[in-house]
Parts: sequence; C-alpha cells; structure tokens
Amino acid sequence: MFGKKDNNMKYDFTTSSNRANTNAEKYALMQSKFGTTDIIPTWIADMDIDSPKFVQEAIKKRLEHPIYGYEEIANSAFQAQISWLKTNYNTTYNIEDVFYSHSIVASMNVAIEAFSDIGDNIIVQTPVYAPFFSSCEHQKREVLLNPLILDEDGLYKMDLTSLKNQINSKTKMLLFCNPQNPSGRVWNKDELLELVNICIEHNIIIFSDEAHCDLVYEPIKHTPISTINGAKDISISAYGIGKTFNLSGLAMSTIFIQNENIRKIYKNIYDKFHFASGNCLSHVAFEAAYKYGKQWNKELKIHLYENYLMLKDVCDKHKDLVTLMPVQATYLAWIDFTKLNISDKKIMNFLIKEAKLGLNRGIFFGHIGKGHFRLNFAVSTQIMNKIVTNLDNSLFAHKNVT
Repeated sequence: MFGKKDNNMKYDFTTSSNRANTNAEKYALMQSKFGTTDIIPTWIADMDIDSPKFVQEAIKKRLEHPIYGYEEIANSAFQAQISWLKTNYNTTYNIEDVFYSHSIVASMNVAIEAFSDIGDNIIVQTPVYAPFFSSCEHQKREVLLNPLILDEDGLYKMDLTSLKNQINSKTKMLLFCNPQNPSGRVWNKDELLELVNICIEHNIIIFSDEAHCDLVYEPIKHTPISTINGAKDISISAYGIGKTFNLSGLAMSTIFIQNENIRKIYKNIYDKFHFASGNCLSHVAFEAAYKYGKQWNKELKIHLYENYLMLKDVCDKHKDLVTLMPVQATYLAWIDFTKLNISDKKIMNFLIKEAKLGLNRGIFFGHIGKGHFRLNFAVSTQIMNKIVTNLDNSLFAHKNVT
C-alpha cells in the first residue's frame, strides 16, 4: 500500500473550503453540463482541496506592494522548478531550455503549428484528454488514432506494433500523455525507449504532457520522456503547478526543449503569439510551490491514495456492475460501467439522478471510452465519504431494481 499517515504529518486534508458561488468552473457549469446543481461535481481536473498555505502566504506578501504592472519571471522561479525536476526525476534542464506558457494546451498548439503543416498526421493515443483531438482539428491536421489496449492486469499499454504500421510520410508528431490521463497509467522506461526509438526512426516530434508527473504513487516511478536515450533531440516536455498544487487558476506552466534547433523552430511560432510573462501573482506562487512543496506533495499523495482505496472498495464490492482501472498516478479514476448493459446516456442519467455525481463521459476521451466515466477523487475526506456512499447506495439500488 502507498504511504501511511503518521503523527508528524503537517497538513490536514479532511476538510476543504466551500467553492460554491466562487466562479469555480467545476461548480459554475453544473447546471449547463448536468442539468442540475444537486450533484457532487467530480469532473474537471482540479482539486476540492485548499491550495498550500505557503503559496497563499507568498501571494499575500506580493500583494503588499501596491503596483501590479508588467513583470518578468525571475530566473529563481525557473531554477526552483529545474531543481525540483532534477531532485525528483534526475532531469537535466537549463534556463535556456524553458518557455513560459499560461496553458499546456496553448503550448501544444504552438508545437503543432511549428512542427507540422495543414493535412499532416499527428498521432493521438486514446483514450486521452480531449484537447489532444481538438488542437489537431482546429489547425486542420489529421488525427492518426493509435488506441491503447488492455493488458492482462487490466491496465492500458501502448500498441506499438499497430503504431509502426500506421506511420507514413505525413506523420510528423506524437501528442503524448505521461502519466496518462484519464487512466492514471505510468509508462515505464522500456515502453518509453521503444516509443522513442520509433519516433527517432521516423523523425517524429514528441510533445509530452507531463502535468501529472508529481502525482505518481509508490512504488511506481515517473520517467520523464527527456531522460530516455535520444529523446532530448526529438521531444518537448510540458510541466506545471496546476495539478500538483491545485493552482490551475493562476495559469502558469512551462515547456522545456533541450535541442537547440527544435527550440529555435518552436520559438519562431511562440513569439508570433506574444505569450509575454503572465501575471505577477503566478510568478511568486510558482516559485513558492517548487521551493517549499516537497512535504505537502508527499502528504497529498498519501491522502489521494486513501481516497482511491475508498473508491476501489466500492467498485470491488460491485464488481459485477463496474470495473475500476488500477490507478498508478493522477487523481483521476477510469471506471468501466459497461456491465450495466445500458447506453452511455442512461449511465450518465443514472450517475446524475441516482448517485448524485457529475462525472466526465468516457466518450469525451475518444470512442474507446464508450461506457466509461472519469471520476476526480482529489477532494477532502469529508467529500470523498459522500462520493463513495452515493455510488455504493446507487449501485446497490440498481441491483435490487434489475
């Protein structure tokens, strides 16, 4: 079992602040998305957990100065992230490798324009975060689907044989999710090496979204794509504070490109869109998170894994109706409801009306997601107790009805 609580833990995740009526997207869009506000929203990937106090304090300190004009991002902020990545994942990044971005999806779109042309093929491994598709479609690139397949342990694995057979002269990029969203799969070094070798052979640029890298559960380890032999010459790596520290609303992420030629090509397009340097509050939050966040991140993962185990207990109890994919990373549960033998629309209605839960439909992540739903378990213990109770009671009632 992943980490255990001890008496030296500094942070309390049992309760959290009320986000209702705060313009939080997860709550503000409930009526339009689910047709009701009488649910627990477990869809959009941010946390119903208070952001760290040390980040709040850094922002308050910055607010003491009464001018909030244009600011450059201090090198010390980038160095804090570079040190975090070096310490945790043995990466070797330099200041000249980094680009600021308000959004990993925005960075992905820059990469698509920089390294492909209209009509080119871009590999997308489904199920995956929907902007992987829409980013290609908006820029009139063709999506080359390479669906993941289930292994004997009920986990997704890459179908690299199929991938090799699909690649053609117009295949220019791979949009890669590492760790994987929505399944919580963590790719190991052997898998990554095989993938990188294929991309090197065919001159394919890898855009690696590593937003969830700090939310990997022991004994599993995250391997950045950039640490794989040869990958730094074909890869772009995306990181951010949004998922790890629940700071998505501050809109600050980074891109690292180690190859000088790739960096120059990317920069030509990046400069065209005038990304500038973001806002002054995000700068200090970013630096504080990476400087002081080690213990918070450690304890957060213990809490999240406890939430996952609570959900697993319910799904195991009702394994004749639902199947929960084992989670290796992220705070996102990928649940297969196909055993209910009803349509996606009816599953959605069941979850909304009977379980009082708002989940993401699996089809949102590609057709392979049909019958599946994604549940965000990054909530306080208090909210998680309600989630699992609702799900348990609704599945029990469904058995009695059917």
